[in-house]
Amino acid sequence: MNPLIWATLITGLATSTVITMASHHWLLAWLGLELNTLSILPIIMKPQHPRATEATTKYFLIQTTAATMILFAGALNAWQTGHWSIQDPSATTTLLTTTAIMLKLGLAPVHIWYPQVLQGATMYTALTISTWQKLAPLALLYMTYNHLDHTTLLLIGLLSSMVGGWGGLNQTQTRMIMAFSSIAHMGWLITALTISPSLATLTMLTYMTMTAAMFTPLALTNAKTISNIGTTWPMSPMTLVTTMITLMSLGGLPPLTGFLPKWLVLKDLLATNMTLFATLILMSTLPSLFFYIRLAYLTMLTTPPATTLVEHQWRFKPTHPVSMTMLIAATALLLPLTPNLHNTT
Repeated sequence: MNPLIWATLITGLATSTVITMASHHWLLAWLGLELNTLSILPIIMKPQHPRATEATTKYFLIQTTAATMILFAGALNAWQTGHWSIQDPSATTTLLTTTAIMLKLGLAPVHIWYPQVLQGATMYTALTISTWQKLAPLALLYMTYNHLDHTTLLLIGLLSSMVGGWGGLNQTQTRMIMAFSSIAHMGWLITALTISPSLATLTMLTYMTMTAAMFTPLALTNAKTISNIGTTWPMSPMTLVTTMITLMSLGGLPPLTGFLPKWLVLKDLLATNMTLFATLILMSTLPSLFFYIRLAYLTMLTTPPATTLVEHQWRFKPTHPVSMTMLIAATALLLPLTPNLHNTT
C-alpha cells in the first residue's frame, strides 16, 4: 500500500476515535464513528483474499447498522428534548444507543459477526479491531453512564462471559480463540461499568495490554492454529514460554495481572450483595480458563508432530520488538500494584 494512503488511514483511525471521545453532540459522535469505520475498512481488505473481502463486508454492514441506530437515536433525542447533547438522553435514546454499542463491541447476543471478522483479518488488524476500535463505543457508554439501565448491562455482561467461554471451547484457530476471549472480557468490562467507571477503565487498560501481548508473538511467529504454536519452540523458545504466561494471565490466574480486574469486580459485586451474580460470572470464566490451559498444555507439555504445515518454520528467527517485552512484563507482574492502579484510574 502507498505510504501516503497508509498514513492517511492511520491518521483517520486515530482522529476519529478522539473526535468521538471528545464530542458532546450526537452528530459529531456519529461522524467520528463513521470515519472510524471508513478508515479501518481498507486496512482489513488489504490482503486481497476472499476471506478478507468477506470480513470487510461483514464489518461494514454491522458497523453501518450500529452507526445508523446511533444517528436515529440522536435525532429522536433532539425531537423529544429539543437539544443534541449526549449527556442528557431520553429513555428511548439510551435503549437504542446501548443496543448499537453492544453491536459495535461484539457483545452477546449480537456477537456472531465478531469471530468471523477477526478470522478474515491479519493478526495486527485483528489486534486493532480487538483494542483500538472498542474505545469510541466505550466512550459513548461512559458519557451516558448516569442514564444506563444497570440490570440490562449486568445481564449482557453475564451472557457475554458465558458465550465467550463456551464458544471458544471447540476452536483451533488462534484468531477465533482470541475473538471469543475478547467477547468474554468485554462481558467483564460491561459488568465493571455498572459498578464504577474508574474500575471499567482499569479493566479496559488491563484487557488491552493482555490482548496486545498475546497478538504480538502470534503475529511474529505466524501462528494461525494451535498446531502452528506447537512448532514454534525450535524457532523461539522464550517467545513460546512468554506466550503461555500471557495465556494464563488472560485466563485470570491469581499471580498474574489478569486476575486484577476480576478480583476487583468480584469484590465490589459481593460488597453490593450480588452474591448470586458474582458466582455465576465467576463460573462462566471456567470454560475460558479451560481452553487457555488446553492451549498451554498442547503447546508446551506435548511433543508436536514431526511434519508441519508451516514449511521450514524452524529456520526463521523473528526479531522481537521492545514493546513485546514491556507488554508481557506488564501482563505478568502488575498485580502487586493493584492499590495504586485502582486509585489512579
